[in-house]
Formats: sequence, C-alpha cells, structure tokens
Amino acid sequence: MKPSNARYIVGIDLGTTNCALAYVDLDAEGDLAAHIRDLQVPQLVAPGETAQQRLLPSNAYLPGDQELPAGATKLPWGERPTVVGELAKLRGARVPGRMVSSAKSWLSHAGVDRTAAILPWGAPEGVPRISPVDASALYLAHLEDAWNHRFPDAPLSEQEVVLTVPASFDEVARELTVRAAREAGLGKLTLVEEPQAAFYDWAAKHRGKLDKALGNNRLILVVDVGGGTTDLTLISADLKDGGPVLKRIAVGDHILLGGDNMD
Repeated sequence: MKPSNARYIVGIDLGTTNCALAYVDLDAEGDLAAHIRDLQVPQLVAPGETAQQRLLPSNAYLPGDQELPAGATKLPWGERPTVVGELAKLRGARVPGRMVSSAKSWLSHAGVDRTAAILPWGAPEGVPRISPVDASALYLAHLEDAWNHRFPDAPLSEQEVVLTVPASFDEVARELTVRAAREAGLGKLTLVEEPQAAFYDWAAKHRGKLDKALGNNRLILVVDVGGGTTDLTLISADLKDGGPVLKRIAVGDHILLGGDNMD
C-alpha cells in the first residue's frame, strides 16, 4: 500500500565511513525492486569544486579562519560553514585535528556524553567541536539538501524514510540517531537494523521460492562487515502454512572492526 502523501520510499545508510541514499518511485509500474535507484550526491571535492558521487564520506571538516577562500564551500544549494564529504576527508588527511570521523561509533560509546561537543576527539585548543549527534545530523542534512536539489517537488521531509542502524546499537544510540534525523529535518522515519536490511534484500530476490533457497537451514547468520563495524544477527526460519516464518533471535556485540581496518 502506498504511504499517504509520499511518492518515494527512501533508504539511507548512515555509515561509519560512508553514507548512501537509495530510493524507489512508488508510482513506477511493475516490480518496484527493479526501479530502485542510487542518489548521486553533489559534494565538494576541492575548494569551490563539486562533483556527484554515489557515496558521501562520513567526515566533517571544521576549517579555520581564513583557511579557505571566499566561496570555497559553496554547494548547489548554498554555502555551509562546515565541509562534509569528500573534501572533508581530503582536508582532514592533511589537518586531522580539524576532522570529525566515525561519529556513528561515538553514538554507541556509552563511556562519553554522546550529546556533548567532543569531536574532533583530541583536537587542539581553539578548534571548534561538535557532538556525535551534531555530526550525524550534518551528514543527514547534506543528503536531504542533495535530495531536495534533485527532487524539488518531492521534499525528503514528505517521503517515507528508512534509516539503517547497527543491530548492536543500544536504545540510547537509536534514540540519538532519531534525534539527529529530526535535527536534519527528516519527518517520517523508520529504523531498520542493518543485517536485517541485508537479509530482506536477499529474501526479496528469492521471493516465491524462499523455502527452496533456505533448504534445510533453520538458522541464518547474517554477517554485515561495514567500513568501521562488524554486525552479527541470527535469524530463525520456521516453516508454517507452506512458507517460512522469519524471526530475529540474537544479535552480536558492537564490534569496532570493519573494512577500513583490513585495507
């Protein structure tokens, strides 16, 4: 059933290393899965230069006074004081004390005040700081601006948005993720655990023959190795009324190990 007033369902992966946005037009004919598209995200790749990329690096750079020339942070929708994305990652490699990274991991860090301005962690005196929630909101706001620039007649705040989170996120981390989304201006929002999202995709590709694809397997372990974390989810599959009934029965601990550590 089509959600009221929404033309698109939008999926956002707010990743530790990169963010991405995919969408489907609910007015499309036929199998909606065949109409899923990635949003090419405009972002700064050099001072004053933008390019569209499928991934938005999860980095924010807090430039110093007079560090960048006038107009260097101008985007198609306006100028922003904080640099987000590819240029933030590039500048941060040169001046790491001004770059925020791994905000998603900080959201799950129970040993710090996750709403306090603590990032960049260990930044020298005089560098402005923001909270993990603020950083997450910056990435989501950039994606929202990119979406609204691409679809001005269908603002993201009016679409059905699905935002993925690690299965190992505690309730506080989930609530803070929602808070960041609200600060970014997102309206209708549903959280889905990342390993479950991956399994839903696999199940959708085998719909109509899922019982055959599962075979005699009644337990499915989903291993989601992201850029900065590894997430584990155990799903049971029981056959009832001729079809499988799926249930998430366990999740792993929050493991700060991902593809970035293997490269």
